[in-house]
Amino acid sequence: MIKWEHSVFALPFALCGAMLAAGGVPAAAKLGWILLCMVSARSAAMAFNRLADARIDAANPRTANRAIPAGILSQKFVLLFVVVSCAVFVFASAELNRLTLYLSPVALAIVLVYSFTKRFTRWSHLLLGFSLGVAPAAAWIAVRGTLDPRILILTAAVTFWVGGFDVLYACQDIDFDRKYGLNSLPQAYGLRPALWLSRIFHLLMLALLILLVVIFGLGKIAILGVVAVALLLAYEHSLVSSSNLSKLNAAFFTMNGVISVVFFIFVAADILIRSHR
Repeated sequence: MIKWEHSVFALPFALCGAMLAAGGVPAAAKLGWILLCMVSARSAAMAFNRLADARIDAANPRTANRAIPAGILSQKFVLLFVVVSCAVFVFASAELNRLTLYLSPVALAIVLVYSFTKRFTRWSHLLLGFSLGVAPAAAWIAVRGTLDPRILILTAAVTFWVGGFDVLYACQDIDFDRKYGLNSLPQAYGLRPALWLSRIFHLLMLALLILLVVIFGLGKIAILGVVAVALLLAYEHSLVSSSNLSKLNAAFFTMNGVISVVFFIFVAADILIRSHR
């Protein structure tokens, strides 16, 4: 029920936020609590999403084999799993600092409420993006105990990045969404316009990453990271067209996992080299 590849999406960006805040590698204990926060929050969010969408998943042939509709896991067990994951998240937040503890219910509300947004807005893709985008800002708060507005640039970048690839993912459910009254950009505008909106979101992401490099005074290695992300996004979009969605899973899972890890590697290298000068 909890897919590792989904966790890979946000974690590298959270680590970028932590390293930017620390100006290098955060203390081992702090890094450990940040990782526990990420894992527990993501586990709670994914499990809650499966719980909230159990009936929808059962009606959709593409998702009917998921754990709850397939009868592999009961709804009571999944609810207990969500509660335990949320409790672990709050506990780990309390071990970081007072502000992370105070903001932990807000963070949980953001990642859990997303599950209902497709029922009332076609822009749910960006709300999903924001639920992952808060990770670097949260990691900054975990390290510093305060929020620097500059890190919100990375929050916005992740928001548009996730929103862009979630639009691609939603293309495969366009007929189902229309039949069951669910909202998405492909459902609202059709495949071709939705693909263009996805590209626009990703162009906005790249612009924000460039701004991040400038604002934080990062160097050539980080710039190369942005270039690498641009090339990977271009390849991702080359895999999908309005007439051929057969490679959608490769574009969604594989490429986006690679994008987040590659960007982190370049940014981390740039920060580490500059911190040792």
